[in-house]
Amino acid sequence: MLPTRCLVLVLLELTLAQYEHLGYPPGYDTEQELYSAPQLTPDTPRIQLRLSGDKRKHNEGRVEVYYKNEWGTVCDDDFNIHSAQVVCRELGYLEAISWSPSSKYGKGTGPIWFDNLHCTGKEKTLALCPSNGIGVSDCKHSEDVGVVCSDKRIPGFRFINSLPNHVENIDIQVEDVRIRAILSSYRKRIPVTEGYVEVKDGGKWKQICNTDWSPLNARVICGMFGFPGERKYNARVYKMFARRRKPSYWDYAVNCTGNEAHLSSCKLGQASPLKSNVTCGGGLPVVVSCVAGRDFAPTPMTGFRKAFRQEQPLVRLRGGAIVGEGRVEVLKNGEWGTICDDNWSLLSATVVCRELGLGTAKEALSGGRLGQGMGPVHMNEVQCSGFEKSITECSFNKESAGCSHEEDAAVRCNVPAMGFQQSLRLSGGRNPFEGRVEVLMEKNGSLVWGTVCSEGWGTMEAMVVCRQLGLGFASNAFQETWYWPGEVSADSVVMSGVRCSGTEMSLNHCLHHGPHLSCSKGGGRNAAGVSCSETAPDLVLNPQVVEQTTYMEDRPMFMLQCAYEENCLSSTSSDTPANSYRRLLRFSSQIHNNGQSDFRPKAGRHSWVWHDCHRHYHSMEVFTLYDLFTLNGTKVAEGHKASFCLEDSECDEGIEKRYECANFGEQGITVGCWDTYRHDIDCQWIDITDIKPGDYIFQIVINPNYEVPESDYSNNIMKCRCRYDGHRVWMYSCHNGGSLSTETEQTFPGLLNNQISVGTLRPGRATGHLISSTETTGPDARTWLRLNLNDSVSSLEAKSGFLQSSHQRLIH
Repeated sequence: MLPTRCLVLVLLELTLAQYEHLGYPPGYDTEQELYSAPQLTPDTPRIQLRLSGDKRKHNEGRVEVYYKNEWGTVCDDDFNIHSAQVVCRELGYLEAISWSPSSKYGKGTGPIWFDNLHCTGKEKTLALCPSNGIGVSDCKHSEDVGVVCSDKRIPGFRFINSLPNHVENIDIQVEDVRIRAILSSYRKRIPVTEGYVEVKDGGKWKQICNTDWSPLNARVICGMFGFPGERKYNARVYKMFARRRKPSYWDYAVNCTGNEAHLSSCKLGQASPLKSNVTCGGGLPVVVSCVAGRDFAPTPMTGFRKAFRQEQPLVRLRGGAIVGEGRVEVLKNGEWGTICDDNWSLLSATVVCRELGLGTAKEALSGGRLGQGMGPVHMNEVQCSGFEKSITECSFNKESAGCSHEEDAAVRCNVPAMGFQQSLRLSGGRNPFEGRVEVLMEKNGSLVWGTVCSEGWGTMEAMVVCRQLGLGFASNAFQETWYWPGEVSADSVVMSGVRCSGTEMSLNHCLHHGPHLSCSKGGGRNAAGVSCSETAPDLVLNPQVVEQTTYMEDRPMFMLQCAYEENCLSSTSSDTPANSYRRLLRFSSQIHNNGQSDFRPKAGRHSWVWHDCHRHYHSMEVFTLYDLFTLNGTKVAEGHKASFCLEDSECDEGIEKRYECANFGEQGITVGCWDTYRHDIDCQWIDITDIKPGDYIFQIVINPNYEVPESDYSNNIMKCRCRYDGHRVWMYSCHNGGSLSTETEQTFPGLLNNQISVGTLRPGRATGHLISSTETTGPDARTWLRLNLNDSVSSLEAKSGFLQSSHQRLIH
């Protein structure tokens, strides 16, 4: 037998191993290799590298080499992953992921500096790898090689490594860039939108001389800090400040074209002509003043007059975990559709980001990486100059032949630094993605860490926490956290009555009790907790299937006993004789999982409920709701469907079925698969026996109680027009929530938009008065709002103008 000490070590290693796949979020302290500049011998050729061409993200592209004052490329002959490793390490990335031959990122220009490279992967620079010799090549630019490097950079590496061209010393590197607020009025603002542009060089922050500065440079600076554009500022004030405090200037100028996504893509200008008194020719440091997007306007009211606004919402992001990322969807002919990823580039992605009031794009994602959309593919082979006001102004191929939703384009945009992460933390978890929620709140005049009351804590609140920390989507919301030993000093409850719509950027933006806390359970072991995941499922109903399969059936009551036991008939059925008939509106529903992870029921097998009459287990008691409304929004009939059997009925080509409920099997819906509930099974209907002939609106809601986290709840609802003449029934104009323009949605009167349409309070909610934070983004959301939870939904609508917004689903 193993000694006890060894056994404990083995078990510890196995326990830790199960969390290795989760990785660590940004900023989480782990032991990593620190960068140190390579020591090269004097005879080593001095080169510099950059990634260029038709890129979709910053860490990929055509390999270009700067040698003898000229940029050139590398041939793909004999190039391998070891050579790619040297390239990526020299550029400051931890490792190479892959490499691509045959000018995948476009043909370069200039000389082909390297051919037949034979690197071992351990060389400190590409110039040390054996090759034919620098400049000796028989290749064409159709053979230019490209690489994809890891997202993670070597800690300590100067992240702007290629401010190239026009300077003799090509080893110029900048450690960091910032906008430093100078005027007292701007120092107090979050985010910082105006101030000196400063670069950190040699450990010291330095200003840039404004002699050769242009608005195009300012446009790039504002973009990389999350702002869509720049504006004029009061130069006189900064001139006075520069006289009082002696600036420390950087030695070089910057030369941007204006459509770069980051300063690292700009060229270096000539060395700045500094005078003997160390002031530049223009006498002033560079100042930028940026226009914040509407969601990030720094002041409560006046800031919104100056904030960037969309003239008309023609583009939106869907399926992203955090603000500024998602699948790109555009509005055309009143219908939202996607963009095919053919030729999708960082330039086009930046146009989308700026149009949305955000900064430049960090990444242009392809291959449906942030989930697949539904409906048409509106644009293909998009080509932008970078200065368009809308992605719809860019040239594109109107034919999307061969494009499926597997090729949906997505973006990750630069957003302003709001500091939200500093006021929230997860404590006591087994890995960085889980733990007890602890918030920093003001108490008795000082800031203290404390817990959140778990009464009413659910999926929506957990979603906001995970977004605020940059950890993706919520996978679970916990109302007990006794198994996570958080900070003992933070056991006290400092926030209670939290109610979120799920779209807020910070937990403080959610409705919550003010200073008068109310929490019968207390904090500590009963505090709120979360676990987060980088991916989430996304269920979407196929409206065409509902439209095509709807019919009416008169069914005798004696054949509906099991359905009656499961409350699938209207209330009047209890008085119906066994030999009478019920009139049923029947249809099939096909539910797709278009997300990035499998949809699994919240409850484990041990708590599934056996229904003896139908002889099956329910893994979710209410999986879908079926409702019939009059045109003024009055509900006249309803039905519901438990998850009789969540399984993969069919899958897209190349995807294997994983879930089958036969023999008490696992239940769920795999990514890329769908679960079909046929029209001829019990409860797949609405009982319309008591309904008069007329025009109605038919509605289906999937996962109505938000039991299972999803990446997008706005598309969980489907609506149809319905006409019933007493003998026949027609279903037409079926569509998913959020798939049509606002104007078209308004032709379905009496219904609220998307996520608030169910109109029921979530169970387990505490009653009382709630107060929203004054820090909420948006002018309406900044208003102090007091709501009595005993009020009806209709009266709540009257009290709050922003309940109608699809972005603010506050009451459920």
